[in-house]
Amino acid sequence: MKFDSHILVVLTAAAQLVNRLTPGHYGGAEVVAPRGAAQVNAVATALADALGEERPPNVTASDARGLADVAARMRVVFEAANSGATDLAATTVNALLLETRARPQLDRTDLGWNLHFHGAKDTLATGWAAGCAAGLAVALGSDLAGRLGVCAAAACDRVFVDTSRNGARRFCSPQCQSRVKAAAHRARQADRS
Repeated sequence: MKFDSHILVVLTAAAQLVNRLTPGHYGGAEVVAPRGAAQVNAVATALADALGEERPPNVTASDARGLADVAARMRVVFEAANSGATDLAATTVNALLLETRARPQLDRTDLGWNLHFHGAKDTLATGWAAGCAAGLAVALGSDLAGRLGVCAAAACDRVFVDTSRNGARRFCSPQCQSRVKAAAHRARQADRS
C-alpha cells in the first residue's frame, strides 16, 4: 500500500506544521516555536510547501494559533508512531478527529473527484486540522503507521513521512543524514589511528 496524493498532502502538511511550529532541535540547533507574525508566516509556508504552491494561503493569527496547538498534538502522534506506541498515537488522533469533527467529502478538482476531509466549521485552521487528523488516521489504521518518523540524527527531533519505496528512511533531511554519515566516518578514522 502507498499513500494517495491527497493523503500525502495532508501528511506532508502535518509534518511541516509540526516541524515549523513546535520547539525542539534541528541538525544540532535549537528550534524555538514562532509567535505572532512569525507564526502566521510559518503556517502559510508550511501549507504552501505541502501543496507545492509558491503562493501561500491567507492565514490569520487565529488560524496560526489554532494550528500551532494542533501541531503540538500531532508531534505526539509522530513520536508515538515512531516508538511503536500505537495506542497513544491512535488515542491522540481520535481526539483530534472528534474535536475537528472531520467529515469525508468528495470535492471536484481538475483531476476529477477526490476524497477530502473537512471540519464542521470550514475555517482554514479547522479544515487543515481535520485533514491532517484524517491523514494520520489513515496511516495509523493501515500498514503505513511505520512511515511516520522522527529523525534519528543526534540533536534533531524533526518529523517526517517516509515515502521511500523500502520504508527505511531514518532522517528528516539529507543534511541530517550527511551529518550522521560524516560523524561515523570520522569515528572510524579515529579508531584506525
